[in-house]
Amino acid sequence: MSPNGSDRSSRRPMRRILPQALIAGLVLATATGCTYEDFPRLGMPSPATEEAPRILSLWQGSWAAALVTGVIVWGLILWSVWFHRRSRTKVEVPPQTRYNLPIEALYTLVPLIIVSVLFYFTARDQTELLKTSEQPDHVINVVGFQWSWGFNYLEPVGASDNDARTAPELDAIPDRMMEAVPENADGVYDIGTPADVDPDTGNPGPTLVLPEGESVQFILTSRDVIHSFWVVPFLMKVDVIPGHTNRFEVTPNKQGTFLGKCAELCGVDHARMLFNVRVVSPEEYQQHLQDLADRGQTGYIPAGIAQTDAAKNAETNQP
Repeated sequence: MSPNGSDRSSRRPMRRILPQALIAGLVLATATGCTYEDFPRLGMPSPATEEAPRILSLWQGSWAAALVTGVIVWGLILWSVWFHRRSRTKVEVPPQTRYNLPIEALYTLVPLIIVSVLFYFTARDQTELLKTSEQPDHVINVVGFQWSWGFNYLEPVGASDNDARTAPELDAIPDRMMEAVPENADGVYDIGTPADVDPDTGNPGPTLVLPEGESVQFILTSRDVIHSFWVVPFLMKVDVIPGHTNRFEVTPNKQGTFLGKCAELCGVDHARMLFNVRVVSPEEYQQHLQDLADRGQTGYIPAGIAQTDAAKNAETNQP
């Protein structure tokens, strides 16, 4: 066979592979089902709290910085490949460069600047997101346990003689966090199992109900191992740690039922630690508390493992 015929035959497989590769790339780009409105969020769901846009902005900024960095790196690689190829210089070994101080300073300072900028914006936003108010509209104790969730609504429902500030079930919560709980908070609770489903959506797990437009402070406690409380459209997750109480505060601003899950590998049935968050009007929220009281779910379930005195003292100045 002639050399030309050999070349033509070697190109035929490539002609067949190229259309297949293009089709595969098109399917990969479109199979996610995203609309043009989803692309600016870069994979993030639509924010459902007043605080979530700050997280979305940090996410978008990080992607923009990564893209700029990637373009520069790819550009330098392609430039080096093209302008320093052997066929261009016609020499066996190109000139070797050593101890180029400007270049060494460049690849030392530029990554340092990138990391410093990302650290600054992350620390700034994290500080704002973890701020809590002294008198939020509502306080809810989220209890993680293998393999579901419980919710103590620390509210003055008027259905029993319980008091959140003296309830033994809530001894695991530090006193400084209980200061945000209103007086005479007799409270109600809800507790789930992996077999529970939301009555409206059919999604698995128990359902936490929140009021729209009112601040909610979450106090997170665990009974056994480390879990992580993640409501997907809140764009924020916080660890639920035994012997260490975390808290954060959000204001839901979109009604609907949203998915939540444990985001920390916590054991064999970790995948079943699902829950739902239903954001309703303040009137419907109060009615939900009354419904729990009517079902006899008054008082509180045990919050979890108490913090040690050393941990309490170490965190007296923390948010």
